[in-house]
Amino acid sequence: IQVILDGMEWLGLRADEGPLYQTDRFDRYNEIAEQLLASGHAYHCYCSKEELDEMRAAQMGRGEKPRYDGRCRDLKEPKPGVPPVLRFRNPDEGQVVVDDKVRGRVVFDNKELDDLVLLRSDGVPTYNFSVVVDDMDMGITHVVRGDDHLNNTPRQINVYRALGAEPPVFAHVPMILGPDGAKLSKRHGAVSVLQYRQEGYLPEALLNYLVRLGWSHGDQEIFSMEEMIELFDIGDVNKSASSFNPEKLLWLNQHYIKEAAPARLAQELQWQLERLGVDCSGGPALDAVAEAFRERAKTLHEMAQAAIFFYQDFDAYHEKAARQHLGEASLEPLSKLMEGLEALDNWQAGPIHEVVERVAAELELKMGKVAQPLRVAVSGGPVSPPIDITVALLGKDKTLARLRHAIVHAAAGGAAPANA
Repeated sequence: IQVILDGMEWLGLRADEGPLYQTDRFDRYNEIAEQLLASGHAYHCYCSKEELDEMRAAQMGRGEKPRYDGRCRDLKEPKPGVPPVLRFRNPDEGQVVVDDKVRGRVVFDNKELDDLVLLRSDGVPTYNFSVVVDDMDMGITHVVRGDDHLNNTPRQINVYRALGAEPPVFAHVPMILGPDGAKLSKRHGAVSVLQYRQEGYLPEALLNYLVRLGWSHGDQEIFSMEEMIELFDIGDVNKSASSFNPEKLLWLNQHYIKEAAPARLAQELQWQLERLGVDCSGGPALDAVAEAFRERAKTLHEMAQAAIFFYQDFDAYHEKAARQHLGEASLEPLSKLMEGLEALDNWQAGPIHEVVERVAAELELKMGKVAQPLRVAVSGGPVSPPIDITVALLGKDKTLARLRHAIVHAAAGGAAPANA
């Protein structure tokens, strides 16, 4: 329950009231059950599980649709010692017409519907009964749910009518399929809302992706929450199932990372780093780090992993990067950088960039031959934001300390650790 509530809160889908719990409403369900019993719309059924199994097996053997045959409908006397279930007396004749807002007109013959259980033998209400009572009491006007519930709808409508209540408008939306066309399941990836947060998706991206999954408004792909509310119409939902496309979600997430305010990204980045066991208090401002990474990162989890070096020292270099950029040829550029950066008073990206350019010019090297050894020295790997921004964010003391370690590493032919 808490996972559901936390997921809704993260998505910004806040309820106007509640949540209300069905377990707190058992007295109300019992009251309505007694009303149905008294009006002749419900009856006690004493059939055992074994009897029901035998009945269904016999029906299937005759090629019939297995369903309860109503044998306890007109029972005059209770069976002593057998706790009964309470069944709804479904109409024998006529039809139930569902004018579904997605599926259109769907017709069910009452003779095909069996007498559904309202209360189990232990007194616990069933789903099909409790939701009718809840929706009736709470004035629910529209029920939007998966089309796997469509077959429940005629049964529920008959209960509404037995209670003299007007059924709500129903809209049954298609199920989401995995990329392979099968029903979405654990093997397709994340299965809870909060798992998407853990994987580094922004709630804006997830909402935008889901609203476009089976619904469209022209060719528009990006929707703000306000636009979703204003433009969405249940009548525009596709009847056919849509397949979940992880690449599309990733594309949307990258878009929202690029567009979000740095302070907004900083909140999620901090959450991600703390999940990785990183203390963010001793490093650069998170909004500045998010700003530096936003053009490259597809997820906040990816951003957090790439940003760890700002907050924690590393014990080893990326093997291939160190072999390419922290060898003997890097000693002179690294030493010159150490000298230039140590003398720098204005520790900003602009002056840092000038030092890197000056060293490259002095040694008649391309910028990459200077910048990349510096990048591996300070970050431990081959990828980071622009080197001047990276060094500015890291701070003077950490930058110089890591440069010293890199020089020792290069002088030792790669034998010294990153934090020697």
